[in-house]
Amino acid sequence: MRHGRPLARLARYRLGLWRLTSQSVTKDSSPVMLIESTEPPEQKRRRAPEERPQQILEAAFREFGERGLGGARLDDIARGAGVAKGTIYLYFPNKEALFQEMVRSSIIAALESAEQWVAQSEHETAARQLQRFFVDWWAFLRSDRFQVVHRLVMAELHNFPELLQFYADEVIARGRRLIGSLVERGTRRGEFRDIDPAVAARMLQSLAVTHTVWCSRDQFSGSLGSYSDDDVRDQLIDFYLHALRPLTATQKT
Repeated sequence: MRHGRPLARLARYRLGLWRLTSQSVTKDSSPVMLIESTEPPEQKRRRAPEERPQQILEAAFREFGERGLGGARLDDIARGAGVAKGTIYLYFPNKEALFQEMVRSSIIAALESAEQWVAQSEHETAARQLQRFFVDWWAFLRSDRFQVVHRLVMAELHNFPELLQFYADEVIARGRRLIGSLVERGTRRGEFRDIDPAVAARMLQSLAVTHTVWCSRDQFSGSLGSYSDDDVRDQLIDFYLHALRPLTATQKT
């Protein structure tokens, strides 16, 4: 029973995230909403107890980003959050649960806002929807929070099979379904050629993530020439939309 109140606070925190990503979404809003904190550390320490989960998550992003999932210590996360180590256990039983909540509060929250935007923007062409979605999705993939999570996924999640399965189901598969729904809509309307939406979604997903990694690391920047982030983004979506164009009569024969 002693965990009841903190767990209720965590539930209210998650409800707050849901409200942020759902009630703010309209047909003219941004497809992918970023949830970032800009508060100085001293202000974070003055926040109400109900806000402690977010305070802990922000510290976890920093510690996991610097030391990795295996190397980060809950003592350091607690110190960075300005709370006692025991406070973390009231909300998160271990580092694995903390990582899952990091993913839910960043990537999954962004996917939820994108899903709602897609549902409310059917008046647009599928090509325009894909273009608008990709611009904001690219910005999200280039954010520090996504890059931290992605590095952990690629470097360490093979040591945590349950977390790897969680990420595959809740992030990769969900994102693929979202993109696939846009491709399917375009195919149904005759905007795109007949193609398996799941295959088309996998292609865009892999192209986007790979290129954002290249853009974020100096050792890969030379392979992109003198192109800016926006240039690379626009090249990708232009290439992708051309690949989806309906076949001409000559190409069909």
